[in-house]
Amino acid sequence: MTTPRYLIFLLLCLEILCSGMAMAQGNLLLLPRRVIFEGSKRYEELNLANSGKDTARYVISLMHVRMKEDGGFEEISQPDSGENFADRFIRFFPHSVVLGPDESQVVKIQLTKINELAPGEYRSHLYFRAIPDKPLLGEERPATDSGISIRLVPIFGISIPVIIRVGTSNTQVRISDLSVQMEEDTIPILNMTFQRTGNMSIYGDISVYYTSADGKTIAAGTAKGIAVYTPNLARRFRLTLDKNRGINYHSGRLSVEYATGEDSHPVRIAGADLLLR
Repeated sequence: MTTPRYLIFLLLCLEILCSGMAMAQGNLLLLPRRVIFEGSKRYEELNLANSGKDTARYVISLMHVRMKEDGGFEEISQPDSGENFADRFIRFFPHSVVLGPDESQVVKIQLTKINELAPGEYRSHLYFRAIPDKPLLGEERPATDSGISIRLVPIFGISIPVIIRVGTSNTQVRISDLSVQMEEDTIPILNMTFQRTGNMSIYGDISVYYTSADGKTIAAGTAKGIAVYTPNLARRFRLTLDKNRGINYHSGRLSVEYATGEDSHPVRIAGADLLLR
């Protein structure tokens, strides 16, 4: 592996461990985890790396997905009301790559047809699908009496949003419906709902702090990269809280902060408090 590729691979691993700005699925590492075109930005590079022990081929395609109210996704072919796809305004290269163990590749994305973009937000998803380059040991079943053999090959993939923003955002978010429930009598779960209004998607990091009756405050939980995509007006979210720090989830107060996490100076988006009883 050449030195530049090795450095890119190390960078991806470091981002996975430290910043949460990369994504991982199976043996596929990807940095960054979303692409945003806004202002004068017209070009972006993605770093794709194979952290596995086998050579793999990665096929890259565009897809459209709908975010459900519980944060899950489902593939769609037509935009919902108030939603615009970005696929016809972007192009990328290459469309497939073959990477050996610990090798990496840059994928280039470019914005096109700028003069056809009306104000608003456009979103599609790049789908990176990893296909093993050769059969893995133990995957091929012996032929049956009928002469038919079956080989099971796991396929891993990552999809990341590619978002185009034209114009000024007027999006606002409110956090509501805070509640704590204990699962299996020992695991504290914080339930919340994000209420989004405005013309564009929003994403950020969640930080939860616990303040005891005597005024002591400690961190109780975090979650990175929580998004509410257009045209959704609401997203329900469940966060597992810390159960090993002597926090009494029946008294005191929980404070939820939702802030951008793209740099070292996060900007607060929304917040809410819950009095515990």
